[in-house]
Amino acid sequence: MRALLVVNPKATTTSARTRDVLTHALASDLKLEVATTEYRGHARDLARQAAEGGEIELVIALGGDGTVNEVVNGLLHGGPDPERLPGLAVVPGGSTNVFARALGLPNEVVEATGALLDALEARRTRTIGLGRAAGTPDSVDAEVPARWFTFCAGLGFDAGVVGRVEKQRERGKRSTHALYVRQVLRQFVTEPHRRHGTITLERPGADPVEGLVLSIVCNTAPWTYLGNRPVYAAPKASFDTALDVLGLARLSPGAVTRYGTQLLASAPGRGPHGKHAVSLHDETDFTLHSQVPLPFQVDGDHLGLRSSVTFTGVRRALRVIV
Repeated sequence: MRALLVVNPKATTTSARTRDVLTHALASDLKLEVATTEYRGHARDLARQAAEGGEIELVIALGGDGTVNEVVNGLLHGGPDPERLPGLAVVPGGSTNVFARALGLPNEVVEATGALLDALEARRTRTIGLGRAAGTPDSVDAEVPARWFTFCAGLGFDAGVVGRVEKQRERGKRSTHALYVRQVLRQFVTEPHRRHGTITLERPGADPVEGLVLSIVCNTAPWTYLGNRPVYAAPKASFDTALDVLGLARLSPGAVTRYGTQLLASAPGRGPHGKHAVSLHDETDFTLHSQVPLPFQVDGDHLGLRSSVTFTGVRRALRVIV
């Protein structure tokens, strides 16, 4: 099998020596090409070239969720076609690796490489659904390019936290769970809309949901991890269904304490709930509008401010090696 290994040399949990060892391990079973990313968006460009070239059968992403997201967007540049496009494999090298862990892969590079080789030998594949976020037609964001996401997207509070973390990482801070917690607290203190949300959720055949402060869109569960603890914002979300949504209409100190506690205690059958919480399951098409531009993120990648985003849940979009 001809394969392309896309390596993020800045991956948080790998060293040059570790990357060399796993490259040799993969090359023993594959006709392997190796490409190292050199700029933001490079993994997307490499995956797009592999998809359009027609010779590569498998693209392996070595890196965190951001690297995986870029590879997926490159593979699906011309639209989903699981039978024709190269398959995707992931060797987790980031700080959280939500997508890989949600697929059931080990969260350690060497173990994950061994699991990948076993899956290739057994020809184990799975075709999963993905989310797609695009600028809403006839809105100020109509020309914003569409973006595929593998596990989550967010408009509002949580995306603001992601943006703060990215700024800290640009200043040389390591991506740790403590860093995320600090940025959550800072975002809460400075959040101007936490009592009166500006987001409206619209979907066909249903009344709009107004006044949301936070909106998390999930393509799978869990939503994220705190260390080894999975956190479930939308426990029913699955790679086999469309998209789930968690919306919160208030983030007062009491609400933050209540919903924060519920998130920390969440489980596959239990997520955040209450008077100011809205949960939707298996939604194929919906739009989030905001009265003011708000931070927007997909798969932990901050994409700036958005006023209107249209979401689509696409079943059976990508073939992955598991």
